[in-house]
Amino acid sequence: MKTRSHSISSRRGFLKKTAIGGAAAFAAPSFNVLGANDVVRVAVIGVGARGAGHIKSLRAIEGVEVVAVCDPDASKMNWVRKDDPNVEQIEDFREVLDRNDIDAITTAAPNHWHAAMTVMGCQAGKHVYVEKPVSHSIWEGRKMVEAARKYDRIVQGGTQQRSCPAPQEVARDLASGMYGKVQWVHCMKLNQRPPIGYVTEPAKIPDGVDYNLWCGPASDDPPMRQKFHYDWHWFYEYGNGDMGNQGIHQMDVARWYLGEDKIAPRSMSIGGRLGYDDDGETPNTQIVYHDYDAAPLIFETRGLPSARKFQEDGWGANMNTPEEFPDEKGIGVIVVCEGGCVYTSAGGKVRVKDADGNEMEAPKPHDSEDIFANFISAVKSRKVEDQYADCEETHISSSLCHTGLISHRLGALMSKGEVLDQLK
Repeated sequence: MKTRSHSISSRRGFLKKTAIGGAAAFAAPSFNVLGANDVVRVAVIGVGARGAGHIKSLRAIEGVEVVAVCDPDASKMNWVRKDDPNVEQIEDFREVLDRNDIDAITTAAPNHWHAAMTVMGCQAGKHVYVEKPVSHSIWEGRKMVEAARKYDRIVQGGTQQRSCPAPQEVARDLASGMYGKVQWVHCMKLNQRPPIGYVTEPAKIPDGVDYNLWCGPASDDPPMRQKFHYDWHWFYEYGNGDMGNQGIHQMDVARWYLGEDKIAPRSMSIGGRLGYDDDGETPNTQIVYHDYDAAPLIFETRGLPSARKFQEDGWGANMNTPEEFPDEKGIGVIVVCEGGCVYTSAGGKVRVKDADGNEMEAPKPHDSEDIFANFISAVKSRKVEDQYADCEETHISSSLCHTGLISHRLGALMSKGEVLDQLK
């Protein structure tokens, strides 16, 4: 297995210096008390594709003003100014945190920054919306929750399916036992992920990028990847692989449906980076078994087409689909119960079949705020319970991704024959 040097102690040291248990980063935090009719002034940190989505969603909410955008890559912010010349462009997010006229931040920065930005934001008196996975490790996630509680801040995670009406109904129906005892939950991310290629020497850092700031609590080793801005996901120093990038959504829904409020007591992973050679480190093929006492939660990643020939031509045209719902896409959650099974797509679509495979009437959705509107509502009410995806919940779900990868990295590399021998 390829790995880069990684110092947990240095990452923890960075957090301790900036937040819980360490020297205060901000001497005089601003704790504005908002009324129901006050304008909430927001800064968006990280304005790539997902950050652009933050801006669009926030601008659609009455009583919200996006006053600043922030990114260590100055070129990423140019389009925002063209769209609205009044929005300030700030490269260093710490300048945002120093501002007393900003009430909340949302961050779509890389994963290795999520915890530190959140804790520092809470210290500075800001409410925080942080993208998934909300942390880069279990320890960091717990520090985020502690900071939110200590500084009495609203901290919402970016697991958007919590705001979808139909899944909300499914969670209630499963809790009531409508479909009988849950036997297992199978969440999956079965879609294409082509290789990222090789580099033989460090890639050039794009012009305009403050690389020291981009790295922050992570290693500042030269980037060994062709695509600077996205392919960090597949390196342990910065990302959490496909399970932490997309699968966290399905992992969160699966745990929500099970009604589990803790990290699984036992977790096991099998898989690897299979089918091609490239610089990436995280698995593209993986099964994680979270052994909850009531029912297992199984997470599956498949990034390869079913047939090898489709790696050469038409990649993505030959991906697997859910066994119980073969006409649906392979990113979703299947709950298998004694009385049938329930499918939830990545977009919140729900289908139900009985134990014989006959289609049943799906739960009817109700009116519901989207995740950003819900965040703003909670900022105004200052009630943690008003949130769909409080940081405590998203921390636990993110931790299931972390334990899956921990098991993967601790596991011994074996051939197919050796694995089969272990099963005899």
